[in-house]
Amino acid sequence: MSVRAKKHLGQHFLKDEYIAEKIAGTLTENGYNNVLEIGPGMGVLTKYLLKKKFITSVIEIDSESIDYLKVHYLNLSNRIINANFLKIDIPKLFKNEQFAIIGNFPYNISSQIVFKAIENREFIPELCGMFQKEVAKRITEKPGSKTYGIISVLTQAFFEAEYLFTVPPSVFNPPPKVESGVIRLVRKKDFDLPVDVAFFFKVVKTAFNQRRKTLRNSLKSFQLSDKLREDVIFAERPEQLSVQQFIALTKSILKDGNRNQ
Repeated sequence: MSVRAKKHLGQHFLKDEYIAEKIAGTLTENGYNNVLEIGPGMGVLTKYLLKKKFITSVIEIDSESIDYLKVHYLNLSNRIINANFLKIDIPKLFKNEQFAIIGNFPYNISSQIVFKAIENREFIPELCGMFQKEVAKRITEKPGSKTYGIISVLTQAFFEAEYLFTVPPSVFNPPPKVESGVIRLVRKKDFDLPVDVAFFFKVVKTAFNQRRKTLRNSLKSFQLSDKLREDVIFAERPEQLSVQQFIALTKSILKDGNRNQ
């Protein structure tokens, strides 16, 4: 019995045992007892997670994969969740307990998985997993790069982001057309921003929506005072600003009394 990879679900099943064990080993195992694997498929990663000390649950939208897991992983018992991760209620999932996320994430929803983790950061101290390499690099990129953008800033505002290793297409069935990258996100000890979070998100997104322009031009909609617009930081482009600079920028705009919140 095997599971057919479904293109509409973005499925590329990992078949390399060494890589699977290596991904399972990326978890720090600090600060949580529960681990949720997203998109386990036929369980090649799951088997290595089950050998670890924490309680492993899996969430899968593909009914064929669920049937396979129920037959081959009896020790998962009632910890197989048939649901779309993007639509579940995170606080209810583990009754407000901390849990880590791991997986060979479907390319078509991988960025959304990260954004959902950011939204529920108070429950998620760690996320480890495999992404399309381009996305993995974007999440972990530092300021000054053309790939540094919205997801880089918003992720790194709350998590320490580390690119771990690259995975070739040949270890998947079917092989994707691009390389993959494995990353680890570890929540910062102090993950409360000293500024309104929703407005911080708005500033970052607005800045990068016109990333080729300087902040003086891309942030025009915030109705900045002439005095603030003269600040040297507004001559920069968004990819040149660190997370801390974006936080400081948000504070300055709020202090400026902008009327477009």
